[in-house]
Amino acid sequence: MSAKRTVLESLTRKRLIELAYDFEAPLGPTALSKDELVDGLARLRRTRLEELLPELSRDELKVACAWSGLDATGREKRVLIDRLLGNGDGQPEAARRKAEPSRARPAKAGPSRRRKAKMPASEEATLFDDEPASAPPAADNNGNGPLTLQKLESHLWGAADILRGSIDSSDYKHYIFGLLFFKRLCDVWEEEYEQRLDEYGDRELAADPDEHRFDIPRGRSWSDVRKHTTNIGEHLNAAFHAIEDANQRLQGVFQDVDFNNKERFPDTILEQLLQHFEKYRLRNADVDGDMLGNAYEYLIAQFADDAGKKGGEFYTPKMVVRLIVECLQPAESMTIYDPTCGSGGMLLETVHYLERHGKNPRSLTLYGQEKNLNTWAICQMNLFLHDLDDAFIERGDTLRDPQHLIGEMGKGLMTFDRVLANPPFSLSAWGQEEWKAGDKFGRDKYGCPPKSYGDLAFVQHMVASLNAKGMLGVVLPHGILFRGGAEGKIRKGMLQDDLIEAVIGLAPNLFYGTTIPACILLCNRNKPKGHKGKVLFVHGVEEMDEGKNQNTLSQENVDRLAKAFRNHKDEPKFCRVVDLEEIEKNDFNLNIARYVDTADEEEQIDVAVELKKLNALQRERDEAEAKMLGYMEELGLGESE
Repeated sequence: MSAKRTVLESLTRKRLIELAYDFEAPLGPTALSKDELVDGLARLRRTRLEELLPELSRDELKVACAWSGLDATGREKRVLIDRLLGNGDGQPEAARRKAEPSRARPAKAGPSRRRKAKMPASEEATLFDDEPASAPPAADNNGNGPLTLQKLESHLWGAADILRGSIDSSDYKHYIFGLLFFKRLCDVWEEEYEQRLDEYGDRELAADPDEHRFDIPRGRSWSDVRKHTTNIGEHLNAAFHAIEDANQRLQGVFQDVDFNNKERFPDTILEQLLQHFEKYRLRNADVDGDMLGNAYEYLIAQFADDAGKKGGEFYTPKMVVRLIVECLQPAESMTIYDPTCGSGGMLLETVHYLERHGKNPRSLTLYGQEKNLNTWAICQMNLFLHDLDDAFIERGDTLRDPQHLIGEMGKGLMTFDRVLANPPFSLSAWGQEEWKAGDKFGRDKYGCPPKSYGDLAFVQHMVASLNAKGMLGVVLPHGILFRGGAEGKIRKGMLQDDLIEAVIGLAPNLFYGTTIPACILLCNRNKPKGHKGKVLFVHGVEEMDEGKNQNTLSQENVDRLAKAFRNHKDEPKFCRVVDLEEIEKNDFNLNIARYVDTADEEEQIDVAVELKKLNALQRERDEAEAKMLGYMEELGLGESE
């Protein structure tokens, strides 16, 4: 095996995709497997090893050395690169240093395509003049012990109390999430800096951007902002912008959060807010990605609840998402896509599903698209805080401008193993004008939905995004099951192509912003043999825990509904497998009540027995009446003559 191929195989699929773009490889990279990317890049002449290696980080070079059976020690990229090139100069750094009296920073090995933000001279700060400011210990100010998930959740939600009265509750999330992410980035950077400093003994090298997951520019760290007691919002904004400029992956992640509005955020409020966030340190040693990610998910749910109707725009109740994922059963190495990904909860639940089943969640490749800028940013932060870098989340209107494309000039849609979504219910002005003339991606195969109901436009986009073995699960209003006209035509086409595998009816009042009952539509391009030509209907409206303001699904509810889907067999008053012939006789109507009889059975009556009972009752009545008349005569109360 060539040295170049070995190096390429040591990289992640996402890193290979980045390199394919950097080297302008004609691969249509996001549609390819890791093996195909390795093959394509290995064959490409312009990816000579001496050009490729300088593009890699120090950690990537170490991994490549290990894969190549070489010594992986050393603190300079140049040493690791020489070792991989077989130049004979790749001795460990400690040995080379003995002959070098100078502690000067080594030159970069070869040209680099990586774009790095250049800090203006006016911004030169004291990053290398002093050690990074020490952070508070990983215990709260009252000495209540180590950080737990419950403490972290309570602490983060407490930040909202500081903002109450200053801004609308529906806007809390933008500012609190921004500060949380900023604090996490800076704490981890300091942790990495101290580790590198301990390893290298060279402060400048320890601060090299290549040594860090994310770069924090000079003068823009959390500790730098905390040096200011006035115009705090201005310094926060400047730090956010500098971090985005220095990290291409983070561009736009702080959205349009503006702390430099003194009517909303006077310095006293910001000082209080920053002090609150300093209560806990958020280094990897103090809080791992799972804990921080879970706390972030908790915050998203709390903000959705606080925002009321608006909460449904970015959050789907966790147990509804779990139900869909339990039905889709994602497996290792699959591609997962959510075309209306909101805050990323559905994508993350596929990761959690693999974790619960003892599989490797990092083998998944996640894709998403979100129209709302602020919600897109929340999703990006959510994934980063879960330490998930292998995700491709794009911004834009999925129906008008899908972003995950393949082929020459991006004329085709990418296809995926699993697609899942909770698109906005009955969206009007969804883009019918563009589809009426014929959708350029061929998503209107079964017809163009009505102007005021975009539900089946999203469904058709999802169907078009399935590969040959793909499955999809989508939350929809019940109207799509029985409305006629264009929607009836679309249903008919999908049924005739045997795409629809199941319809699961859900309880009412499960979602933020609407009390109407919804359903889950499950489609499969590769139905099991016993499921072909059939649709499973599940009457799940009684599966819920009733709440004061909103109903919820319990784990028990989820298990029963998912089990019904997997078993795919009749269960009285709950679910039924129906042949397409019967559905066709019902004019392709998918209303669950047409197929699952939930009425109580009438008790069978034996007429002869009941007549005998009636005669006995009549005799008892006659006897009682005669007795009463006798008493009345004795008392002189009878009828007068």
